[in-house]
Amino acid sequence: MTNKRLKILGLNIKFERMKKGLSQEELAELVDISRTAVSFIETGRQNPTVLKIIDIAKALDIDINDLTKSV
Repeated sequence: MTNKRLKILGLNIKFERMKKGLSQEELAELVDISRTAVSFIETGRQNPTVLKIIDIAKALDIDINDLTKSV
């Protein structure tokens, strides 16, 4: 079963990515992971490391807290 917090994190990443007009492929390239990994993170099926979350926040030019806030 998928963790609720992972789903919230994923939804926040997806929202911010789309707000910036980036595709999953483009975000994947910016943070050096596969497009599939981005998809799994956004759907809550993969638990990214703290370092990868920091990389994603930097790539999206947002504060890491914005990725972890509740929807």
